[in-house]
Amino acid sequence: MNKKTIRDLSFKGKRVFVRVDYNVPMDKAGNITDDTRISATLPTLRYLLEQGASLILGAHFGRPKNGPAPEFSLAPVATHLSSLLGKEVKFAADCVGPVAEAAAQALQPGEVLMLENLRFHSEEEKNDPVFAKGLAALADVAVNDAFGVSHRAHASVEGITKFLPAVAGFLMEKELDFLGRAVTNPERPYVAIIGGAKVSDKIGVIANLLTKVDALLIGGGMANTFIAAQGFSVGKSLVEPDKIPLAKDLIAQAKTSGVKLLLPSDVVVAEKFAADAANRVVAVDAIGPEEMALDIGPASSAAFAEALANAKTIVWNGPMGVFEMDAFAKGTEFVAQAVAHSQAVSIVGGGDSVAALEKVGLADQITHISTGGGASLEFLEGKVLPGVAALADK
Repeated sequence: MNKKTIRDLSFKGKRVFVRVDYNVPMDKAGNITDDTRISATLPTLRYLLEQGASLILGAHFGRPKNGPAPEFSLAPVATHLSSLLGKEVKFAADCVGPVAEAAAQALQPGEVLMLENLRFHSEEEKNDPVFAKGLAALADVAVNDAFGVSHRAHASVEGITKFLPAVAGFLMEKELDFLGRAVTNPERPYVAIIGGAKVSDKIGVIANLLTKVDALLIGGGMANTFIAAQGFSVGKSLVEPDKIPLAKDLIAQAKTSGVKLLLPSDVVVAEKFAADAANRVVAVDAIGPEEMALDIGPASSAAFAEALANAKTIVWNGPMGVFEMDAFAKGTEFVAQAVAHSQAVSIVGGGDSVAALEKVGLADQITHISTGGGASLEFLEGKVLPGVAALADK
């Protein structure tokens, strides 16, 4: 990685603005139901505190539409972080202006302050320079440890770097190392598995991976569009008719470039989208007019597992079916086991794929679980992420 990290600077006595991605699931009572994203930043925070810094944490939570709203407050996140860090995390009721400035000025080395939701100000997403300058005024240096938002040119991610030196935290460094290797210098055979509902969400990634991988496996709802592109009827399955020509092109492109493109040969179908719907396994050329494909079938699962068995690099993003319903989770779970049991460097991104791994208890057998769904997809697509580009070069 050719970007500076927190190892490259001295932080003694410095106030550090740390951009974190704490957009975590929370129940109605304000309890955090999955703190993976918070835990992932602890090595960075602890290192900075050991170096004698005081920390000012900036994050967004949810999508507040009209300014401050109590249900989108980061106060419960500050409380949860206090328990993880084992020290008080102070909370500022705003992220810029007099309240935030007074709280930041009062910080002593080793103390931590969490700012209120950055998205309570519309200027954050507009990358407004005055707002970015207001954030920068709180600190001496900026650290980006929020890979998951770095595909967005927002004020706290990109704008602030115009006013403060900015370097990568450990989580950011880890993401860039693993994903960077998959993009530029993967060990081969290199196999990618792409799933999820829609082709349109992942066109760029599929097209870019076809120039890089040895094999590409496609499952989930998006596979229906590829099945239709092969001339088969998909009944009432989710399909994107306007993307069928593109799917045909991608199938042809894989042939000419010698990439093994694996599409499902059989699927699990049902006549209604329900957990208790009667279901059956059919070949892709035998989907009934009233049926919808909701998972890949056992023959497809076996073929996918075989393609993964001798891989040296695996990238997986997106489930193979409607894995939230047990009847349609077998394909995703089979692939999860194949990825976890392979000897490859495995990189998994996207909340659904990670949830599937956790469901089968295999998350700890994955080399790297990416915390940034959209950001990791754009990175794999070959796009430059604004938040990464803005960091200081080595």
